[in-house]
Amino acid sequence: QLHLVESGGGLVQPGGSLRLSCAASGSALQYYAIGWFRQAPGKEREGVSCISISGGTTDYADSVKGRFTVSRDHAKNTVYLQMNSLKPEDTAVYYCAADGGYSFSYCPLYGYEHWGQGTQVTVSS
Repeated sequence: QLHLVESGGGLVQPGGSLRLSCAASGSALQYYAIGWFRQAPGKEREGVSCISISGGTTDYADSVKGRFTVSRDHAKNTVYLQMNSLKPEDTAVYYCAADGGYSFSYCPLYGYEHWGQGTQVTVSS
């Protein structure tokens, strides 16, 4: 059974950077498309970014394009979300999710089967 654990969240000032990690156990992440999601208090969960099994396809929400970068390291069984130029509106709990049902070069910003427990990101001065 795939188990996902996010890390790297914390408190950062506006304009700062954080790198989130999504580590897996129980199965190899290389067989899964990975999505990053976030949920702020009182708001619905939204898809932030995703990366395909091949790593060759990525997608981003309009609100984070040009600031966030998703990547994956098969050797470390880990997926990363590099977040730069952070804004207060990026404050949320961030989740990674995995799904093995998508094609090699496809990833959506919805519809994932396996979820981590989340990591808090707070952007504030």
